[in-house]
Amino acid sequence: MVKKCLTIIALSAFLSQSALAGEVVIEKVKVTHRGDTAFRFAVTLRHDDEGWEHYADLWQVLGPDEKVLGERILAHPHENEQPFTRSAVIDVPEGLETVTIRARDNVHGWAEETAQVTVPWPDDD
Repeated sequence: MVKKCLTIIALSAFLSQSALAGEVVIEKVKVTHRGDTAFRFAVTLRHDDEGWEHYADLWQVLGPDEKVLGERILAHPHENEQPFTRSAVIDVPEGLETVTIRARDNVHGWAEETAQVTVPWPDDD
């Protein structure tokens, strides 16, 4: 019985420690038209990165039906740079008015919270 309790306590401590960083949070998204259907997405994320064991590792731009339009792989932890912004130029289907941004970390996977952003198409003057 004592051994079983110690195992549960140890497992509980391990799970709490890995959950310390929590989910990645999308703080801000700036979208800039680059020409034709190309847009620059600058996505600002916050995550309590804990080194290679637990860090924000990806964000994506989604269209209708969660179709992935593009993504930015985050190649390393940012424990000393929070929040941090990374950008990517992504093609958006012509006329699409809004897209969804989602982010993930390498422990929890996709964060529940996403960001809906308006695509700033140029006026046809």
